[in-house]
Amino acid sequence: MSRYALLVSAFALLPLAANAQELPARTIRIIVPSPPGAAGDITARVIAQKLSERLHQPVVVENQGGASGAIGMSMLRRAAPDGTTIGVVIALAQTIDRIQNKTGSFDIVKDFTPITAIANNPAGLVVNDRIAAASLTAFAEFVRKRPREIAYASGGVGTAHHLYGQVLNRTAGIQMLNVPYKGVTPALNDLLGGHVPAAIVSLAAALPHIESGRLRLLTVFDTKRYAKLPEVPTIAEEMPEFVPGRTWIGLLGPSNVPVAITARLHDEIVRILNSTDVQQVLFERRPRLCRSFPRNRESRTNESA
Repeated sequence: MSRYALLVSAFALLPLAANAQELPARTIRIIVPSPPGAAGDITARVIAQKLSERLHQPVVVENQGGASGAIGMSMLRRAAPDGTTIGVVIALAQTIDRIQNKTGSFDIVKDFTPITAIANNPAGLVVNDRIAAASLTAFAEFVRKRPREIAYASGGVGTAHHLYGQVLNRTAGIQMLNVPYKGVTPALNDLLGGHVPAAIVSLAAALPHIESGRLRLLTVFDTKRYAKLPEVPTIAEEMPEFVPGRTWIGLLGPSNVPVAITARLHDEIVRILNSTDVQQVLFERRPRLCRSFPRNRESRTNESA
């Protein structure tokens, strides 16, 4: 079983109910290992507001971007295991980073306590007006004639989005250059500003700009079409030999958080995610929410691992 599968299986083993245990009466931190505006940040801020209301104590979001998420994840690993510090995990991205950096400062499976899976967060290839192509096929033909001239922005070296671009290069027989940024938000800002012609980023972050017409989505790196843009084919449809991993968002604590506190946080967050207003905010414009928590993660992991 892969490390990715082990992590998600741990979500599935969480108790669905446990005796309530009081959290320490102080501010709860949600560490987001990326800059503001990315999908994990958007999701964390919605949860933080509702969790504060439910627990009657402050909940704040701290953005700790850099090093493809390693800085924020290392901070989470070192936090006290009392439930007052939790963090966002972008599962595919951080799992890839740990596989690539086997001597890294944390182990995604051993050093954290799973709280809950939250949402699928597929990526897409988006372009600005510097690229006239309206489809992935046309884009590939355009780039093929300009080897090593066309760059795509990503959220950092070693991230899932960076690697999607490299696999696309190999699969399509093209030579795009990767321009790594410190997160999705600065990558999108430079794409919108015309400094790079293309980017591979999370659709949750790019969607408002696609809907406004400032960016065009050419393909979705997933096996299912994106609900808000169902007319855009997936990479699996256009290039069957390209098998995208499933990128999803979850919440973790440091290792050794007591089971009762983990269950309390899990249950409160699941209630928040199942509420109508949060479903509308996150599902209508943002990542695809997991409709059951956390057991449907197992089957999704088997597809991706």
